[in-house]
Amino acid sequence: MALDLDVKTAIIAKFQRDEKDTGSAEVQIAVLTKQISVLTDHLKSNHKDHSSRLGLLKMVGKRKRLLKYLRRTDYTKFQTVVADLGIRAK
Repeated sequence: MALDLDVKTAIIAKFQRDEKDTGSAEVQIAVLTKQISVLTDHLKSNHKDHSSRLGLLKMVGKRKRLLKYLRRTDYTKFQTVVADLGIRAK
């Protein structure tokens, strides 16, 4: 389940640090969050799609690791990202 290019560029534009930033932790977390929500909706209607479920679990784990890294390196940015995305993080 790939994101549309327009959606992905809008997310990147909102969370990027500067004009050329497309791979910072904040951007990756935001893109993964959108992909997770899209895939969650897909799995609600296709509950037997186990390969997509595995991909979802991998995305959630990667987002968790990125959040842990961001919390360790820049706590204020971590709080901002979590609040903007509306996700729970420890």
